[in-house]
Amino acid sequence: MLNSIEIAKEVFKTEAEAIRHLSKNLDDNFTKAIVLILNTKGRCVVSGMGKSGHIGAKIAATLASTGTPSFFIHPGEALHGDLGMLTCDDVLIAISNSGETEELLKIVPVIKRRKIPLIVMSGNLKSTLAKQGDICLNISITKEACPLNLAPMSSTTATLVMGDALAAALMKARNFKPDDFALFHPGGSLGRKLLTKVKDLMVSENLPIVHPETEFNDLVNVMTSGKLGLCIVLEDEKLVGIITDGDLRRALKASDKPRFDFRAKEIMSTNPKLVDADAMASEAEEIMLKYKIKEIIVGKKEKVVGIIQLYAIGNV
Repeated sequence: MLNSIEIAKEVFKTEAEAIRHLSKNLDDNFTKAIVLILNTKGRCVVSGMGKSGHIGAKIAATLASTGTPSFFIHPGEALHGDLGMLTCDDVLIAISNSGETEELLKIVPVIKRRKIPLIVMSGNLKSTLAKQGDICLNISITKEACPLNLAPMSSTTATLVMGDALAAALMKARNFKPDDFALFHPGGSLGRKLLTKVKDLMVSENLPIVHPETEFNDLVNVMTSGKLGLCIVLEDEKLVGIITDGDLRRALKASDKPRFDFRAKEIMSTNPKLVDADAMASEAEEIMLKYKIKEIIVGKKEKVVGIIQLYAIGNV
């Protein structure tokens, strides 16, 4: 019986080697491609046949969602009118592992005539398509992960990674920020989280506030009625500390016999983490995950305006 686990491991190994090989072959043409795309007034159009086409569509989608206007054009359809989608301000990325894809070669004369810059991704730098490109990115591999060494596996992985590398470099060059990403992804949970501000999710009414001198029984009553699992400690309306239900439990376990005579100031945590009401919810989430806390106070030491909880952000 075939050992499917071993086969999978061999595929992983072969495709990982393809990526290492890709890295070794990276040269100045990559930088030239980045500069060319950055200076393009139009769109970055991607084209390819078969499996290269599927990968090309993903590359175009990644570019479009990360700040580089892009779309995929099928070379077969391009030969029957879709070439009209391209303008002289665009740049074309043509993908062909062999570099001899007939449909791509047939559109090259039109591309050249219209003086549209051509970036070629190919595993054969001596191919017809590679020689026609203004810039050629080497995506050659030593072996396909296919047991027959026939089906495109390692080669499509190499192509995909090269496309991701282009997108990442362009993001850095454009100073593409999380807020920009959110604008292109408003429908997804990540986009909503990046577009939602702390003030949209915080609890701002009936906050559980105590004074440093508040005694145990009153402290428990305020924390229970607040239903947030914490108390904010204010003195002269300024923030001096926070008490969580964990602080309360630890205080009761601090001695052999539980104590019920302590005041808020004895068990509060000073210098609690704060976040501004106008900050993005994702920023508050990042702080809470970093410090392994479930709530964070909203406002400044001079004025507390609310509390935001981790679960509230998770439900966005």
